[in-house]
Amino acid sequence: MSIQQAMAALAAAAKVAARSMAKASPAAKTQALLSLAALLHSQREAIFAANACDVAAAKERGLDAPRMDRLTLTQAILEDMIAACKHVAAMPDPVGALDKQWQRPNGLLVGKMRVPLGVIAMIYEARPNVTIDAAILCLKAGNAVILRGGSEAAHSNAVLADILGQALQGAGLPAEAAQLVRIPDHAAVNALCKLDEYIDVMIPRGGEGLVRAVTEAATMPVLKHYKGVCHAFIDADADVDMALNIVFNGKVQRPGVCNALECVLVHEAIAPAFLPRMGGKLGSAKVAFRACPQALPLLGAQASPAAPTDFGKEFHDLILAVRVVPNMDAALDHIAHYGSQHTEIICTNNHSHAMRFVREADASMVAVNASTRFNDGGQLGLGAEIGISTSKLHAYGAMGVEELTTIKFMVLGTGQVRQ
Repeated sequence: MSIQQAMAALAAAAKVAARSMAKASPAAKTQALLSLAALLHSQREAIFAANACDVAAAKERGLDAPRMDRLTLTQAILEDMIAACKHVAAMPDPVGALDKQWQRPNGLLVGKMRVPLGVIAMIYEARPNVTIDAAILCLKAGNAVILRGGSEAAHSNAVLADILGQALQGAGLPAEAAQLVRIPDHAAVNALCKLDEYIDVMIPRGGEGLVRAVTEAATMPVLKHYKGVCHAFIDADADVDMALNIVFNGKVQRPGVCNALECVLVHEAIAPAFLPRMGGKLGSAKVAFRACPQALPLLGAQASPAAPTDFGKEFHDLILAVRVVPNMDAALDHIAHYGSQHTEIICTNNHSHAMRFVREADASMVAVNASTRFNDGGQLGLGAEIGISTSKLHAYGAMGVEELTTIKFMVLGTGQVRQ
């Protein structure tokens, strides 16, 4: 059987399973998710052993530090996966819910009902925890999911996929509702991208190269974000201590993730008070600065002149671009030019400035006096996320259970005919 035939067979099975998932009872889906949580705990040694194989192989290949971080499963990450299963299980079931209902003059009752998307293909790199996060959200929303992780996490993903199958079958649901593509060849992804008769939406999650390749190849809709160039604007009215903590958290906690802070824009009125302290606090954490001419002398030994390409760049490292701006207009212009519509924040005690920034900064999450690191489904109360969409259609921002459904019109009549 060719790769194309194998992918078509897998996708066709997912299409059949999607019909079963669409009509599955909330109780059955809850049982599957709670069973999955229990199995992740009871089979944790097998999970860690498989992950250790992947990590060892990645080290031999010289995988870079950010991807090594995303590849490694720790006890804390596993506990987060288990907690996500339980949290999503406890969430209201969105399938069949009426978002809105109204009556027409002719007596027709019209409503908007939430329904599953159908078959979702998830293409992702490095992070084996995405195997679980993606699956539980898709399943809760009544979808079938095809999972294609990176080859660097092959052993981890295989064990997790087997556990998913056990949980589904134990709840009387089809194991084909969560299938892992076990063919490492990139031709498997290309084949999936052409199967729009079976697959309703593609969600690529990884580096910009992966996302662009899937978007260009896919014949079905793609929910995507290319990169996370996240900015913080430190307004003239900012609380310096608060802003320092927010910037430190955004850059230092996990510099390799998409919601890490990549650029700080500082109002010129507060720059002399703020930038030397930022240079000291972040410099002590080994952050290097790429600074504009005004910021450069205020940041200390860790700073070097910014190149034009440093603005709008996703560093994935302890590197931070810094620019002094004369006002909010300049900050918003910079964001409009260099931003990636992922996450933008403002630090200010001026309410009108905060509300203007929230309205005008175009991003999937805009925050006031809070870290960029909160643009995450779990942190926003979605339980887990399948990814962050910056494509606006049909979702914008972190995608949880509700974002993995769509709506159809439901009409209830009493014999009406159109005149």
